[in-house]
Amino acid sequence: MQKISNVNNEGLPSSKSLIKATAFAVVAAITLLFTAILPAEYGIDPTGIGERIGLTVLNTASAIEEDEVAVTPDTGSLSTGLNPVWKSDMQYRADSLTVTLQPNQGSELKSKMKAGENFSFNWEVEGGVVNFDMHGEKINDGDRFTSYWLGRNASSSKGSFSAPFDGTHGWYWKNKGTEPVTIHLTVSGFYDALYMP
Repeated sequence: MQKISNVNNEGLPSSKSLIKATAFAVVAAITLLFTAILPAEYGIDPTGIGERIGLTVLNTASAIEEDEVAVTPDTGSLSTGLNPVWKSDMQYRADSLTVTLQPNQGSELKSKMKAGENFSFNWEVEGGVVNFDMHGEKINDGDRFTSYWLGRNASSSKGSFSAPFDGTHGWYWKNKGTEPVTIHLTVSGFYDALYMP
C-alpha cells in the first residue's frame, strides 16, 4: 500500500491544509472587524480595545468632517447647526464719527443690537492715546455690563464684533493725557444707529 501525503503530486496543498488556512483567515478577519474596523469606522466598540488604542477617535473626526460639509437638502443649513452664513432682515449700514475728548474726559458710544447682529470697526486716535472698554449691557439689567476688550494707552483699534445677547454694545474711551484727543471711528454692518448715552 502507498502512503498518502498532505501535498499532491502537483505541489498543491491538501484539502485539510486549505480548511485550516481558511479557518485562520476567518478568525483573523472577525478579530480585525471587532477590534479595529467597527471602532474606527462606525464608533462601535464591543471589546473596548478600539477606545484603548485610540481608534474610536477616528470615527469622531470623520463624523465631524462629514457634518461640516453635509448640507440638509430641504433647509440648506449645515447638519451640525453651525452655519457660516448669517442672514439679517436689517439694512446694512456704515457710519463715520469723530469724538473729541478733553484731558481726563471720557465718552461712551453705543448701538442697540440683537444677538447675532454684527459690525466691523476701525478707530484711530489723533493727538494722543486713550484707555478703552468695549462692552455691552443686557436690556433691563440695571448697571451690570460685560466687558469684551479692555485697552490702555491705545492709539487705534480694529476688528469685528458679533453681539452675544440683545442689548446695547459699544465703547467707552477715556483721555488720560494732558492734551485733547480726537477719535475717528468707522463702523459698518448690521446694527442700530450709534448714539452717546
